[in-house]
Amino acid sequence: MLSHKILPNISIDCVIFGFDSEKLNVLLVERELLDEKGNVIIKDYTLTGYHILEDEDLNNSAYNILKNLTGLDNIYLEQFYTFGSIDRIDEGKDRLWQQHLNLGFSERIISVGYYSLINNDKVAVSSKDRKIQWFPIDSIPLLDMAFDHKQIFYKALDALQNKMKLEPIGFELLPDKFTLTQLQKLFESLSGLPIEKRNFRKKIAKLPYIVPLKEKQKGVSHKPAQLFLFSREVYEKTRKEKSFF
Repeated sequence: MLSHKILPNISIDCVIFGFDSEKLNVLLVERELLDEKGNVIIKDYTLTGYHILEDEDLNNSAYNILKNLTGLDNIYLEQFYTFGSIDRIDEGKDRLWQQHLNLGFSERIISVGYYSLINNDKVAVSSKDRKIQWFPIDSIPLLDMAFDHKQIFYKALDALQNKMKLEPIGFELLPDKFTLTQLQKLFESLSGLPIEKRNFRKKIAKLPYIVPLKEKQKGVSHKPAQLFLFSREVYEKTRKEKSFF
């Protein structure tokens, strides 16, 4: 018999990264609580997530959260860390928020962190009952965030940066056909450092799995650039080193 009861002390937090051809972004939800007179008591931002149900495992819970939000299947998703500090919800506003929800959540919650990668062009994220917005990752230091979600974000970013050095997961953030400028901006967004254009393109030219196409951009106001694609098949056949890039 299926149960739809939540587990009060285990939750999922998803750090959803998206790339808009210019910069790397993260998807955040606005959290707002008003008093009886309409005055703002709490206004900050959270990651996407929720408590798991009794009849679902961790991965299914994370996939369901993403599916409900984006409508997409087969989204890249990776578990990267578990957060269980005893002071995760010690701050006054977070306890107040839990009291407001009154859903029987535990006073101590273990949260399993996942990060996912989405190309912004593939989905228009929306919600009827929540304000959801993409934020550039370099804006995170200035934002007020709930619980330990800022710590979770930075842990996810670090995991993504390290995985990018080993495997070509960054192409999940790009269109199927992309320009070298888009690829360079993605690497710059992930590293936080500028990359010299000529050296970058020389290095890309030596990678057989980044395949040049006989196509150029369409519908752009500037001179259209040549398009490329990432070949997973060629990558698997030609990879010799542990590092990707």
